Amino acid sequence: MAAPMSWSERMLAVIKWCNSFYERGSSRSRCKPFLIAGQKVGLIRPDVLVHLEKHPSIFTIERDSEDTSNIIQVSLSPSLSAPEERTSKVDQFLQSLRHQDVFLALKGWRDEKYGVNVSYHTERLMDMERSATGLFGTRQYGVHINGYCTHPTKGVCMWIGRRSPNKQTFPNQLDNVAAGGLPAGMPIMECLMKECEEEASIPQSISKHAKPVGSISYFYEDDRGLFPETQFLFDLELPPDFIPQVCDGEASEFYLYTLEEVKEKIASTEFKPNCALVVLDFLIRHGYISPDKEPYFLLFLEGMHENLSRTL
Repeated sequence: MAAPMSWSERMLAVIKWCNSFYERGSSRSRCKPFLIAGQKVGLIRPDVLVHLEKHPSIFTIERDSEDTSNIIQVSLSPSLSAPEERTSKVDQFLQSLRHQDVFLALKGWRDEKYGVNVSYHTERLMDMERSATGLFGTRQYGVHINGYCTHPTKGVCMWIGRRSPNKQTFPNQLDNVAAGGLPAGMPIMECLMKECEEEASIPQSISKHAKPVGSISYFYEDDRGLFPETQFLFDLELPPDFIPQVCDGEASEFYLYTLEEVKEKIASTEFKPNCALVVLDFLIRHGYISPDKEPYFLLFLEGMHENLSRTL
C-alpha cells in the first residue's frame, strides 16, 4: 500500500494540474498558432480546426507548400481589418456553433466579452465571447482578492468562499473571497471593486484599500479547451468584525480559516485549483512557507509564474 502523499506533494499536484498543457498527453504538440493581423494571439486544437476550415471568409488556413496536409498556422482573414468587424464576424460564427451544440465550452455561454491581444497592455485586436476563448487558446485575465483579517485570538485568518452549486465551472469548490474574469475594456481596480461588492458584499469604502501584490500565470487544458491565464492579485485586509455576505449567488457561503487551516485546504481537491495558487502565493509572500523548510519551494514559484509569452 502506497504511503499517503505529503502536503508538499499534494500542493505540487495542484500546480501541475494548473499547468496541464505542459504535461505529457496534452494537445500541445498538435496545436496550431492563431494569428490576428500577423500577431500570434492563441493556439488552435485539432478538434476546433476542422470547424474553422469550413469558413474561409473568416479564417485563413496556411499550409505547407510541399505537404498541403500539414497546416502551419491559422489567421483571422486579413479582409477583417477593424476590431469591431472581427468581433462581429467571429461572434456570428460562434453563435452558429453554439446552436449546433458542437462544443462543451459554448454550453456555458456568458454574454460577456474578453479582449484578445498579444498581452494585457498591447492593442486589443478584437473582443470574443468569454466561453469561447478556450477554443482559440487566447490569453485570459482575471482579478483575485485575498481577504484576510487579524482575529483577536486566532491571529491572521483568511476569508474563503464556497462557489455556488449552480456555477458553470467548478461548482461547490472553495474559492477566494472575491474573484472574477476581466471583461474587455474594464480597468483592473474597477473589476476588483465590482467583484467584491457583488460576490461578498464588501463595500467600495473597504475594497478601495486593496493592495496590488503581483500576478500568477499558468496554462491548463481540459474538455472545454485551452486556458493560458494570468490573474492580477490583491491583498485586502478586512476589519476583524467584518463578515462577507452572499450577494449575487456566485458564492453560497463564507468561512473564516486560520492560515494553517487554509494551507491544508488548498492542497485538497475541495479547492478550485487556480484559486489555491492565489492563496499559496499569499502564504509564501507573508513568510508562512519558507525555502528552508519547503522542499518544492522553487517548483511552486516556477509553476505559478509560467512565461506565457514564450508559449503564445
